[in-house]
Amino acid sequence: MKNSLLLFACMFLFACEKEQPEPPAEPLLAVPEGFPAPVFPEGNELTPERWALGKRLFFDPVMSSDATVSCASCHLAELAFTDGKQFSEGVEGRPGTRNAPTLANVAYHPYYTREGGVPTLEMQILVPIQEHAEFDMNILDIAERLNADSSYVRASRAAYGRVPDAFVITRSIACFERTILSGNSRYDQFLQGKNTALSAAGRRGKDLFFGEKTNCPQCHGGFNFTNYAFENNGLYEDYPDPGRFRLTGDEADRALFKVPTLRNVGVTAPYMHDGSLPTLEDVVEHYNSGGKNHPHKSNLIKPLGLTMQEQADLVAFLKSLTDDDFLNNPKFRQ
Repeated sequence: MKNSLLLFACMFLFACEKEQPEPPAEPLLAVPEGFPAPVFPEGNELTPERWALGKRLFFDPVMSSDATVSCASCHLAELAFTDGKQFSEGVEGRPGTRNAPTLANVAYHPYYTREGGVPTLEMQILVPIQEHAEFDMNILDIAERLNADSSYVRASRAAYGRVPDAFVITRSIACFERTILSGNSRYDQFLQGKNTALSAAGRRGKDLFFGEKTNCPQCHGGFNFTNYAFENNGLYEDYPDPGRFRLTGDEADRALFKVPTLRNVGVTAPYMHDGSLPTLEDVVEHYNSGGKNHPHKSNLIKPLGLTMQEQADLVAFLKSLTDDDFLNNPKFRQ
């Protein structure tokens, strides 16, 4: 009898040990050269326990009403945390209305969603949870599910000193997402002195990108290749999606959307807020044309007059912003 009890105790302890997170081979937070350190807010500082819990929840379909959809369903690591679809599918196959944006370097965004209506990453976690076409779930119901799982209760107590609740859910996922950093593309390597990192076409495209003929950095500048401003780029004359107007109700904000990052843009097709342009060549051609007439179109959007060779060179440079190490990092895989 004693031997049986001892065996049971060992098996129990082994099971509990297996539930604990295994630390990744590299540091949880690897800040790329030239990037500022991301800010973790007070009360949600980075710890291995919080990171592991957030990662587990990110991949767990327990977050959705029918337990079929997770954060990772629409944000695949190998596609720079996008999904390659025009519109993602939520529970019961319900189509979304906007193209899934990349989560790379999301820690640096000053606000979230394409109209910028969410001020913190913790608050952004609530958006897909309650959206009818995404998780269609109440966060209190998610907490109830997690509390029925003893391994989640133990992980939550280890991470935040409390059982799973809305606080724990939003903060742990945000803690994990703040470590999703990408900054080792071929272009970055070129800047660091590896001249062979860029092809001849890529170098010509770089000169075009940063030159006066295109003025791309006016919107896509800085280490993350975005100024986070709200602009209309002349995609349509009439937009079905009201853009920032949806948030503010100000007519001047109609059809304005947050400028996206260009990092890893070579693998995040299709493009634009509605995924309407399937290739980078289409994107460059759109800007080369000067776009459609719209009363709110940015005065920066004008015909560029690029030759076919120049357009190809610009595409080559944009593809050099792909960070292969990031796309293949096991730290961000399930």
